[in-house]
Order: sequence, then C-alpha cells, then structure tokens
Amino acid sequence: MANYTAADIKELRERTGAGMLDVKKALDEAEGDKSKAQELLRIKGLKGVTKREGRTTSNGLVVAKAEAGVGTLVEVLCETDFVAKGEKFGALADEVLAAAVAAKATDAESLLAAPAGDKTVKDLLDDANATIGEKIEVKRVARVEAPNVSAYLHKTSPDLPAQIGVLLGTEGGDDQVARDVAMHIAAFSPNVLTRDEIDADVVANERRIAEETAKEEGKPEAALPKIVEGRVNGFFKENVLLDQPFAKDSKKSVGKVLEEAGASATQFARFRVGS
Repeated sequence: MANYTAADIKELRERTGAGMLDVKKALDEAEGDKSKAQELLRIKGLKGVTKREGRTTSNGLVVAKAEAGVGTLVEVLCETDFVAKGEKFGALADEVLAAAVAAKATDAESLLAAPAGDKTVKDLLDDANATIGEKIEVKRVARVEAPNVSAYLHKTSPDLPAQIGVLLGTEGGDDQVARDVAMHIAAFSPNVLTRDEIDADVVANERRIAEETAKEEGKPEAALPKIVEGRVNGFFKENVLLDQPFAKDSKKSVGKVLEEAGASATQFARFRVGS
C-alpha cells in the first residue's frame, strides 16, 4: 500500500482542486509521491478538457481594474455557480485580469495569448480546466481609456461573486457623479452612449413600426408625427445612455446630470455574466 497520510491528501486537494477519490487514486498510482501524483492529476485532467469543450458555461464572474485613466473588464465563465463562488476560481480570475492589464488586451483572443507568469493565459485556463474539472473560459474583455475611468462591480446575489461589471470613461466632473452613472449603467443596461451610434436603418425601421402601429390603433392622421416622434424617443431612452432617465432622479436624463456636474461621458462597457 502506498505510503501517504490524510494530511498529504488534504494538501494535494488544496493544491490541485481535485476531488478526494481522484487524489487518493493518484497517490496510490504514484506510490505516495505527491509531486508525481500532482502531475498525474494534471495529465488526467487535461485529457478531459477536450470532452468538456462542448459544455455550456453559463456561470462565472466579472473582474475589473481602473487606474490612471485606463480600465480593464474581463468576464470569466464556468459551468456551475458552485465553482463560480469558490476561492480557486476567484483567484484564477484575478490572475487573468492581471494578465489582461499587463498585456493591454482588448479582446478574448489577444488575452488568451498573453503571458501569465511563465505560461500563457490559455495554459492557465487549461490547467484550471484540468484541476477544477469544469469548462472554464474567458468570454469577453473590454478596455476603456479616458481622462478618468471608473469601474463598478455589482453582485446580483450575496452568495455569488460580481455578475455585472461596468467601466465608464469620463472627462471633467468628480468621482461621485462617475460612480453614480456607472451604477446606473449596471442597472439599466444601455446599448450605446449616444444616438449617433445607432444605425440609421435601425432608427428608420423603429419610425416605420411606430407609424404603422399608430395607424393600426386608429390614431388621427394629424397626430401621427407627434406620436411617432414620441415613440422613437422612447426607443432612444431604452437604448442610449445619455437619453435614459437617471436612476437617482428620473426627471433628468443621464446626459443632463453629467452636464450639470461639468462632466461628459466618453465611452463605457458593461458585461453581465452569461448574457
């Protein structure tokens, strides 16, 4: 029988994240040699990475860092909320974020190729796939540069890590108004910063639908232009950050709040896990 103790099992489990039975089997096969057992666990785990490629990753977390006018936001996904709220997964996400910041990554593909210690981020994820036993992937990466960048992370459940992350670039104003607007973005999920970012064909289609709907409702012909304009403005208020009623004071738009604070928004990014 292999010579190892319960303490050896505990140490190897903490080091690798593998299950107890898998650790015991590896120690048996390695005749108690913990280094060899760890290597065996990694090899067996990596064999399972390909099998996990088709699995769905609908859980995970977002991590962010904003410093000196640069913000980085990363979404790291896994299969279960059990893994998502674990310390190992959180530590892995922090490593991935640090690599993204150092590499100035702007998308998942460039981040995977970025160095993470003596490995790449892809190697880091492959190792985590092997030891944790779930499919783990970097889904999205955003980088925002502006005179001021604020980062805001929001937990949708106290039992889970942050599920919504926001980066907001601003010029002028103060930290408080930037944070308030970042929190608004987290809650109201605008799609674009300004109206100009919405394709003209999309706006024209919304206008056409609004007009046809009003006619179907039997609205007076003379009232149609005003009704259509109101409904198109409603579309903008749903999708455009600067047009949205501000979360803390719905009588003002976000644009108006920024203007009164002597600030302007230059760019934003928002991730919600799995969406």
